[in-house]
Amino acid sequence: MTHGSWPYPRLVAHRGAGKLAPENTLAALRLGHARGYRMAECDVKLSADGVAFLLHDATLDRTTDGRGRADGLTWRELTLLDAGAWHSPAHAGETLPSLAAVARFCRANGVALNIEIKPTPGRERETGAAVAIDAATHWHGAEVPPLLSSFSDAALAAAQETVPALPRAYLCDRLPADWLARCAGLGCVALDAEHSLLDASVIDAAHAAGLRVAAWTVNDAARARELATLGLDMLITDAIDLAADPAFFPRK
Repeated sequence: MTHGSWPYPRLVAHRGAGKLAPENTLAALRLGHARGYRMAECDVKLSADGVAFLLHDATLDRTTDGRGRADGLTWRELTLLDAGAWHSPAHAGETLPSLAAVARFCRANGVALNIEIKPTPGRERETGAAVAIDAATHWHGAEVPPLLSSFSDAALAAAQETVPALPRAYLCDRLPADWLARCAGLGCVALDAEHSLLDASVIDAAHAAGLRVAAWTVNDAARARELATLGLDMLITDAIDLAADPAFFPRK
């Protein structure tokens, strides 16, 4: 992908379906798809034995019935956990999905994916390289490749070194003074910033450098419309039941 090409939809369902289903599960991806979303964002890390799977936190406690480090169990052990009951009884028994299973769903249903590489602390480079290899394998021949992003420069650098052809986005919750240089050094095609960091000057500077701009996590319609007028390329939202309305995030 060149800096000039951008095959991704403008609206992205955060963690699959925002808060309407258990995050980072196949149930969430199915719901987001059913609500009309053709792109989702998810968090990916490694099991103890190196399998890429979906989970946001460094520990299992919040969104499964497991306890402790997310990379403390093998993939077989992780598949036995309940990743849905915390959300609602209707989702009890939902399991943690592997990146391979997510790829099968996305490719079968025409859903693009923003993969946030979310390493368990201490496994940044290992996770970046492994997720990049898996993404290249599972999306081999796909018309639209997954977009890789990470808060970890080390993970993004490892992904860049391992599979340079996959597009990358510089993910940040603060905007360092040298953000343009960091994007260039990591070969990124996009800036993926917490929405309060974005204004006309940042978006214009990114576009002038050949970068696209994504914002997370925008759940307020007024803010979404403001960003649309500034030329935002991608909006990541939890408000999937509202954001499909063109009035929420108008097209250019």
